[in-house]
Amino acid sequence: MGENLTLRQASIWASEHLGRVVTTSNISYLINYGRIRKIVDGKRTLISIDELKSYYSRWQQRRRRLWYSASGDDVCWRLSFEEYKESETTKHVHRLHPYKGKFIPQLVEYFLDNHCDEFKTESIFKPLDIVLDPFCGSGTTLVQAGELGIHSIGIDISFFNSMMSNLKIMHFDFNEVERNIYLLTKTLEEDKNSVKIRQFDQALAKELSFFNNEAFLKNSIKQKIHMGQIDGIIYGGEQERLFLPIYKNLCHKYGIKVDNFSQVRFLDKWFLTSVKRELLLMSKCINDIEASATRRLMQLITSRTMRSCRATKHADLATLKDAICVPYYCHKHGKICKPIFSILGWWKRYATDTVRRLKHYAALRKPCFQCCLVGDARNLSIDSALSNASEELYKQFSNKKIRGIFSSPPYVGLIDYHEQHAYAYDLFDFPRRDEKEIGGLCQGQGYDAQKKYILGVAEVLSNAQKFMVNDFDIILVANDKFGLYSSIAEQASLVIFKKYVRPVINRSEGDKGAYSETIFHMKKS
Repeated sequence: MGENLTLRQASIWASEHLGRVVTTSNISYLINYGRIRKIVDGKRTLISIDELKSYYSRWQQRRRRLWYSASGDDVCWRLSFEEYKESETTKHVHRLHPYKGKFIPQLVEYFLDNHCDEFKTESIFKPLDIVLDPFCGSGTTLVQAGELGIHSIGIDISFFNSMMSNLKIMHFDFNEVERNIYLLTKTLEEDKNSVKIRQFDQALAKELSFFNNEAFLKNSIKQKIHMGQIDGIIYGGEQERLFLPIYKNLCHKYGIKVDNFSQVRFLDKWFLTSVKRELLLMSKCINDIEASATRRLMQLITSRTMRSCRATKHADLATLKDAICVPYYCHKHGKICKPIFSILGWWKRYATDTVRRLKHYAALRKPCFQCCLVGDARNLSIDSALSNASEELYKQFSNKKIRGIFSSPPYVGLIDYHEQHAYAYDLFDFPRRDEKEIGGLCQGQGYDAQKKYILGVAEVLSNAQKFMVNDFDIILVANDKFGLYSSIAEQASLVIFKKYVRPVINRSEGDKGAYSETIFHMKKS
């Protein structure tokens, strides 16, 4: 029998075994989610090294087998960047707000920096060049270009995406930012209705903690569910029903009414009444902020907060299914969880985190200029739009034009890019341009949708060429499962110079299925 390790010893062993940093939090995650057994030795928590070895062995074998099966033998594992932990793939401002479909910063940096290796045999960009991302999304290319001292221009059809990207690369007066955060927090803390709700919420959390300890932690029930020895659906449903009377008694005690959701607005459908009331209060106060940059930042923090406070199960945060207003059995956490009744805790957490991340990036960025333009990249006059948006960047553009593109076009029929932030559009009444999205989920993946997608992406690339140097390079990250990019290149008068296939390991929202994407390096034909 192997030895038992403390959490610290286990993290050191796992880091050496896997060749990447594994923290004590990562080991605690395996215990909390029933992946490995917790051994209690007095006041110490120990785990078996044999169990840890077995877990990682199964995990590694299964992952490689799945990815090679899905992607073939030509997959470039070096470009998976699996050695980076999540805190590195979501470093500084890259995690200011969740966004479906973004690539990790290490991938951007790999192609933008000036190193060469066996895969990247030439350096494309150098400091003070201009890189364009015509499908800017959450602004990853712009942020990483700023770290490398490369000027960058982004374009996005979504007002929210453009706002988010610009806030990530903006220079802030942090005294002004922190003063407004303090005032907004104080408003929430002193609101009488919110105080009452938080008292109820704290009482509910206390009852849930005791109940979950008895129902799921004792006798290793959580691990038995994970190992398939107990049916989690049946057992969890039983515990749901047992806790419901406790919940109703608390509602009666504090005078809380169980919500009925309407189907009209996003705010009415996916937020408890108490949360919606706080959000409307915050929106009113934020609209009174005079400085536009600070006002937009407060809107972004509020948007991130409200995303975490939607009345849905934790497992459904990425794709909403049903609104919930009572405690429920949570597959993700293996216990009874509750909906959110107040935004205060999440607001304070995200406000602090946002300032920290912005300050971190401010210390790293090089002296160069970035800007994200909101508009349709198929026909946007970049020079005209840039002259109105950024005088400094326009001067650079006038002198040297755009060196190349690094971007990830939307995938065919996968995401509705406006709808993923519907809560922010609803609360702040941002303008929507859903009908101009390329490849939106609502358009489907059929033959007509594919033809429309090819035309849309080709038009973007053709329009961009008007503003680029003659010997430009275009690098696009895509999941080309329909084989559309040869036609896109042809229609845009381009040739595919190189292709890389990379396994996508660090995926958000807990989606760990085997998945790869192709990186197309294109040049003028």
